[in-house]
Amino acid sequence: MGAGPLTSPEKKTRPTWKLKPPHDTQTQGIVVSGFSKLPSASALFLLCDWPENGPNSHASAGKGAWLKTLNTVAPITDADGRDQRAASVAFTWTGLQKLGLSADALATFSAPFREGMYQEDRLRRLGDKVDGDWKGTVIPGGPHWSANIPDDERHLITPMTRITVHALLLLYEKDVDSVQAWAETVEKALACDGVKVVHRLPLDLRLDENGIGREHFGFADALSQPIPYDEKSGQATANDSLILTDGKPATRDAWHGVPLGEILLGHTNAHHEKAPGPMVPDDSRASGLPTDDGAPKGFRNLGFDGSYMVVRELQQHVGAFWKSLKTGAAGIRAADPSATHVTADWLAERVIGRNIDGHLLCPSGHLPVDKYNYPENAVGFKMSDPEGLGCPPGSHVHRANPRDSLARDLASAQTLLDAANNHRILRRGRKYGTTLIDRDQDDDAERGLLFICLNSDIARQFEFVQQTWLLNRNFATLFDETDPLVGPKGNFTIREQPLRRIVEVDTFIQSAGGEYFFLPSIPALNYLSAL
Repeated sequence: MGAGPLTSPEKKTRPTWKLKPPHDTQTQGIVVSGFSKLPSASALFLLCDWPENGPNSHASAGKGAWLKTLNTVAPITDADGRDQRAASVAFTWTGLQKLGLSADALATFSAPFREGMYQEDRLRRLGDKVDGDWKGTVIPGGPHWSANIPDDERHLITPMTRITVHALLLLYEKDVDSVQAWAETVEKALACDGVKVVHRLPLDLRLDENGIGREHFGFADALSQPIPYDEKSGQATANDSLILTDGKPATRDAWHGVPLGEILLGHTNAHHEKAPGPMVPDDSRASGLPTDDGAPKGFRNLGFDGSYMVVRELQQHVGAFWKSLKTGAAGIRAADPSATHVTADWLAERVIGRNIDGHLLCPSGHLPVDKYNYPENAVGFKMSDPEGLGCPPGSHVHRANPRDSLARDLASAQTLLDAANNHRILRRGRKYGTTLIDRDQDDDAERGLLFICLNSDIARQFEFVQQTWLLNRNFATLFDETDPLVGPKGNFTIREQPLRRIVEVDTFIQSAGGEYFFLPSIPALNYLSAL
């Protein structure tokens, strides 16, 4: 026998970040956690079915009462991490209008939120609708649901979508039966207050032994996330907001660090200023909102410890994805008989930019695991893959977070990495629908991803990533190409030595609905319930 230990070494646990008191009990739990220990979830899209509280009409009192009912059947989970099940709620602009929030208060929200995802200019930026026509990245006939925000606040227009959504309620439980029963209880209770469930999606998150989940195409997902820090972390006398789960200060991560204000309103953001949030008058109803958040005299910050939530229902056409790549690989091999390594799986990995298990591609193959047995993510492209011979510059992960790759040289790599991190988003989405058993045999069932992300500046973060990186046809020295995964049909370039391979990829993901939501803090939620 050898002299080594008879038992396996203890697996290291990767530390994560959490909020310190009092922010942990004031912030909704979805900000800090994706609730991975609660694999089954339900997304309930809600409609407040009563007359409008328009800017030119008197806002009648008592319309926030349904939130008190909600609190009895599904208390909204805070971020202290002590709950056996979890719930989160967020509101659209029309939803806040329905609650009776005043026109003056509604006007203090950010422009993207007030205008909504389906405002004409925003549709163009997101690549959904151009010159009056829905693009191929949207389901035929246009999306099913939105907030149906009017383009002129004084008059309602013909609804953009057939379903209007005023709020999104997310319920998380240990199994499917439990979350379904809970959702039924909630639906019955809210119906008594005139709140209807107009759309629902069953959500699923199954992690492997390393804490990694997979999306419907089969790839490991949500591996690269921004890591928030507080500029005061580590100072002996700091009154900061964050700490790591191992008890250490939440100092800036070298590769993925972002100020907390990139995620939470009212905290310092990447521009070294407090991320602006909506304001309400400092009256008796606002007494529960914090007073030391920098709000002007006579007002309180309704947004403090809250965030803006981007939600998009994305249908994934799994069979079409693999069929298209299989055809593309066969075409490359026919043109170049030496390309025996080019298969559908090989192409799919380059479309994504990672292998099936989530490891970033590099010129020698893929990067190894880190010390936590997790795909290595503390890396830039400029040093490890400057020519994009491993992870293609046009691949999804390269476009979604280019890191330092847009730098001219190594001397400017840090500057470009810092600039890229100014556009990060915190993802909290889950897949919906059953898993396709045979990827080569499509069953026509609806499946996809309920994309959810949090950011404090929708235009600078989510919309920038979508328009300037994912859909930019001249991104990173490329020409007339968009993201091969979420973009429209077109060419995709894979750099190899001495050849450059170009394959046509179809549209595999289509939007079925979406909107911008306001995710309030717990004190802000209490304020809204008093309207």
